[in-house]
Amino acid sequence: MHVRDLFDLTGKVAIVTGGSRGLGFQMAEALGEAGASLALTARKTGELDAAAARLRDRGIRALAAACDVARAEEVEASVARTLGEYGRVDILINNAGATWGAPVLEMPLDAWHKVLETNVTGTMLMSRAVGRRMIDTGRGGKIINIASVAGLAGTDAEVLDAIGYSASKGAVIAFTRDLAVKWARHRITVNAIAPGFFPSKMTQWLIEHRGEAILGTIPMGRLGGEDDLKGAAVFLASAASDFVTGQVLVVDGGATAR
Repeated sequence: MHVRDLFDLTGKVAIVTGGSRGLGFQMAEALGEAGASLALTARKTGELDAAAARLRDRGIRALAAACDVARAEEVEASVARTLGEYGRVDILINNAGATWGAPVLEMPLDAWHKVLETNVTGTMLMSRAVGRRMIDTGRGGKIINIASVAGLAGTDAEVLDAIGYSASKGAVIAFTRDLAVKWARHRITVNAIAPGFFPSKMTQWLIEHRGEAILGTIPMGRLGGEDDLKGAAVFLASAASDFVTGQVLVVDGGATAR
């Protein structure tokens, strides 16, 4: 197979959760540029419809399927809508996420539950719903979970003080590795991307108030950019990664290499 064909996603269908903005939209755009048809999910329909329209304006086939990934019935409905529109699902990017910044001793229990429900339960529910279809068709597929460098090691409170987020991303990494082993027999690869600090709505406060401290942890001396996750997403979604499963691809400018 020619190397260009290894990365070609023409004819593939991808669901990207939390795909209306930020890192989710960046990765959705990348898959669309590589030829995939897209289903974007998010809770806010206005942002979701606008994101899908932006992609369609670029000639990328995209639909908006509103969904709270922590609600099983909404997950099933969004997957059914994708199948109704495209007839298949080949790729899932579990990107929808939540966070709550607070010192451990002050972490509200309801906020803890919200973060874990979105980041961990949501990843499980979407993987289960899409994986069932991948297994039933016998075609296999690609599942990409968005973790974080915060799930790989402890973080100084001066940089990030969000114990629920860190714990949830560590759980996503463990989930990725275990599911990869269990579903390898079905030709489903399950991998994770662990981004470092990227500008987003979720990180806006941190960057504004702790930007200097954050940059001090990154050997490259900059935050992630608007194209820095595109290659990682396409690699893990394409035939180029067919023998890669259960892995965590870190995209952090060298922060975890220290």
